[in-house]
Amino acid sequence: MSAPFRHPHRVTYADCTVGNHVYYGRYLELLEAARGEFFRHLGTSLREWQEREVIFPVLECHLHYRAMARYDEQLLIEVRPTLAQRVRLNFVHRIVGPGDRVILEAETHHLCAGLNEKPRRLPEALLAALAPFLGAA
Repeated sequence: MSAPFRHPHRVTYADCTVGNHVYYGRYLELLEAARGEFFRHLGTSLREWQEREVIFPVLECHLHYRAMARYDEQLLIEVRPTLAQRVRLNFVHRIVGPGDRVILEAETHHLCAGLNEKPRRLPEALLAALAPFLGAA
């Protein structure tokens, strides 16, 4: 199994509350951005999948907030697929801050669907691209 995909993000004012820490709801947007970059890293962006009439809506999401990220901190958002079977695609995520401080751990479960929102099998090309990340643990 390869290392997780890592996407950098510097915390902006727009991410923060008046308390100078990242607003809890913003973490979902950061995870989405990192997943989008992960797909681009695999060779086909989410937009390209959508043009092929394939989308990956979130079915379920679990977040565990471990620490607060603050304005101007450099974060690394880790993305690793954990399941790619039939119509399901699951990921684990970790957001790490300065000093390897774990900010957030998360898991998202996605459906592979057509633009009509009906389930469809994961494309073979995507399964092949995900294979190096899904090797035996």
